[in-house]
Formats: sequence, structure tokens, C-alpha cells
Amino acid sequence: MNDMTPITTTLKDWETDQEVRWCPGCGDYAILKAVQRTLPQLGANPANTVFVSGIGCSSRFPYYVESYGFHTIHGRAPAFATGIKLANPDLDVWMVTGDGDGLSIGGNHLMHVLRRNVNLQILLFNNEIYGLTKGQYSPTSRVGTKSPSTPLGSVDRPANPCAFALGAGARFVARGFDVSKKLPEVLIAAHAHQGAAFIEIFQNCIVYNKDVFDDFAAPKGAEDQQLWLEDGQPMLFAGGAKGISLDRDLLELKVVDVIDGDWEAAGVIVHNVKNRSIAHMLVELPFGAFPMALGVLYDDPRPTFEEGVIAERAKASEGKVADLAKLLGKGQTWTVSAETAADPV
Repeated sequence: MNDMTPITTTLKDWETDQEVRWCPGCGDYAILKAVQRTLPQLGANPANTVFVSGIGCSSRFPYYVESYGFHTIHGRAPAFATGIKLANPDLDVWMVTGDGDGLSIGGNHLMHVLRRNVNLQILLFNNEIYGLTKGQYSPTSRVGTKSPSTPLGSVDRPANPCAFALGAGARFVARGFDVSKKLPEVLIAAHAHQGAAFIEIFQNCIVYNKDVFDDFAAPKGAEDQQLWLEDGQPMLFAGGAKGISLDRDLLELKVVDVIDGDWEAAGVIVHNVKNRSIAHMLVELPFGAFPMALGVLYDDPRPTFEEGVIAERAKASEGKVADLAKLLGKGQTWTVSAETAADPV
């Protein structure tokens, strides 16, 4: 995402001296390590890197990465990140948020950072619950979720983070999960994207929503329920025994069997990261009848917000001389003399 002079760092260079204060077994530990291991591969520079977060378990992230960091206020990380990027477009800005922080109080701010296409990486940790505030249901909690705020079960239909991102105009949308060995690949792709790169990361809350993603994100045994997408490659899963095809009459995706590895005969479609229509279909696939679509679902860059702002500033200042005194004296002004200064108010 950012053109930087590569430097050599290691995992240790990105670890801080702060005690990591998440619950033992929390999926955030795995995500933190994935990010810390990926940053050296990117040639990232701690002196040029900024992590910005809001409020929640995930938002403790800046304390644990040896870089600049802002732990801001609930739902407002996108606004802070936008300001940081506009103030210094050369900074490599990462934004960390959760399903509650980013899609409830922060939903409007998240929508606009995506719509504007600010050049940064957005990691949304989705554990389908409010963890820091003791287990209330969140915007992504499933229907029937029992929690302190929904003791009889939630009746809300959950928000779909990736569908939200696409609807807001995001040009890069991806999915991964906390313990996946492929998560660094997704992070690398997001960083290479010029513009707002949105990644939903399924994260296991060991205390309030334990193992809710095990059907497709368990460390072992769930591989057949994962559809890892790769640009230019057929949409295969279950070890290549099944694939995703497009029903051209109904204009919807369907699962097909692949016989003897002949995916073309089965009608399996090839993933194209620039196909926005298929990306919409992929993020809406109902899990169970379909596998979980993971990896880079959509990647189609367009000019970034800060590029437009910089061009506008350059045009506005063209041929002009900076003169603060003249600017302050422009328009209606008053001269204060000794006599008027003595007048009663």
C-alpha cells in the first residue's frame, strides 16, 4: 500500500515491553503475531508506521506493536486515521477495530473512510460479541445469541462486515481468521493495495463466545469448509472435490462436484478479484450450504482520498505567495488604539 525504502527488521523489532493483557487463549494473540511477523516481510519501518484503534479488546493493539500508536475513542478510529494520513501521507497507517467498535457506534465513520478510499489498512476483528464490556451481543451476533443484554436470545439480523464494506464503496475486501497460516498472505495483499484495504478477521473470544467459528476456523479439521480464493485460480474447496459455479439462469452461485479433478467440466468459475458482482455474491454466501469464502474477495484500486486532497491544495496555491499577515488582515478588520482600548465595554 505504501512505497517505502525497505529496511531489515525481525519479529522482535515489532514487540514492545508492554504486558499483553488479553484473556489466555484469546484469538487476538494469534492476530498480533501474524501482524508482527508480516511487517518485516513488508520492509516496514517502525519509525514510519502508525497503528490506530478505538475502544474494545482489539483496540489494545497499538500498545503491543513497537511503532507509533493512537488508542483513541469509541468508534472514531477512522476519523483519527484519516487525519493522520492527510497530515503525513507518507506514513504507513493501520487501523484496528472490532465488530462493536467499528459497526455500531463507529459504523458511520467506518463507512466514510471506505467511501473516501483513504490509503490505509483496516483490520476488523469479528468475534460476534462485546468482549471488553462483558459479553453483550454485538451488531454481528447471530440470531438467537444469548447474552447479558439478550437473555432470551437476540432477534436482530446480524450485520455482514464485508457486505457493509462493499456497500460503502471499498475497493479492497478480504477475510481471514485468527489462527490461519494464510492470514499473513492476506495482510501482504492489503498492504500492496493503493487505497482503503478492509480485512474482516474472525476472532475467537475464549470467554464470551468460545469456538463459535469452529465449523470453518478450527485449527484442525475444518479445512473442507474453507474456500480460499486466489486471483486467476478456480474456486475449489474440500481438497478440490467441490467447487463454486455460477448459475447463469438464476444469476447465483452454487456448489458443484468435481470429478477426477476436471473443474472446467464441472463449470467451476475462476476467481477474478476485480469482479465486484461476484464479490457481492461471495460475501453473502450462507455458511453451511456453502463454505466460508476467505482470502482476497475484491481488489480493484482507484485514486485515493489523499491524492485528491493534495492535488486540490496544489491547485489552490498555484501562483500564490504565502503571506500570513496579509491573510489575517484580509476582509473586515479593526484597529485598536489607546483611546478605544480605554472605552468601557
